[in-house]
Amino acid sequence: MKIRLAIIEAAFTAILVSAGLLAKDYDTVEMAAPHLGGMTVGFNIILPRDYATTTQRYPVLYLLHGYTDHYPAWASYSRITDYARGYDEIVVMPEGDNGFYTNSYADKNLAWEDFILLDLIPYVDGHYRTAASRQGRAIAGLSMGGYGAMKIGLKHPQMFAAAASLSGALAAARWKRRPIDDPVFQKLVDGVYGPPESPTRAAEDPFELIKKLRPEERPQIYFSVGSEDFLLEENHEFAKHLSELKVPYQYREFPGKHEWPVWDREIQVVLALQAPVIGAMRGGTE
Repeated sequence: MKIRLAIIEAAFTAILVSAGLLAKDYDTVEMAAPHLGGMTVGFNIILPRDYATTTQRYPVLYLLHGYTDHYPAWASYSRITDYARGYDEIVVMPEGDNGFYTNSYADKNLAWEDFILLDLIPYVDGHYRTAASRQGRAIAGLSMGGYGAMKIGLKHPQMFAAAASLSGALAAARWKRRPIDDPVFQKLVDGVYGPPESPTRAAEDPFELIKKLRPEERPQIYFSVGSEDFLLEENHEFAKHLSELKVPYQYREFPGKHEWPVWDREIQVVLALQAPVIGAMRGGTE
């Protein structure tokens, strides 16, 4: 139901654009997702300003939304379309529902990680001029999407040269006491990961995944969080964990809560940090 509402919202935006009532600097695409049981889902995509006049192939940033939001969120609540103009890259903002970008333990038709890796990325690479390699691909997200970006980036380092988390739920796979005290949320989390003591959780846990990577396999790691964010402690724990493992990373903490003004500011940092890694600096080489 929520995904359908997101699609309706995107359609309404398209009507406003066509009527000249709203400027739009991105496209909305719908696709059938085999790893979501054939469900039709949407994504927004920002193309470089000179995309139509060149033959260049561009690196791609996959930018993930948070819990209770949907794929229109980044384009609706941040200035990502403005910030992306400064870089030679494609930005893809996909649907993730409330699935934590993880293949559901309870429902095989909700394989949200496989959707990103096996449905979405091949679709984007097949329909757009992308630099379709690890060195031309980055991933980032906020909250649930911050966890998803870090988890997918560390679990599939052959796919991504950089991973960034903003106010990320980095300990989601190891939660015993959930940060949101709500039975519905608790049931959802257990449906995604399995029971709290399930051994399957380790495969979805950034704290465990980073241990498996050789230095040359590690993506660039960046994460940040506000000092008043309810997820502050698990970000502290992740920073301490990386330090103990002697894994290079960049971490920022600043005044702020779990809110869009924070993420709007921080996505500018992510773009600037990842651009030289994936070859997205304007005026750079293909």
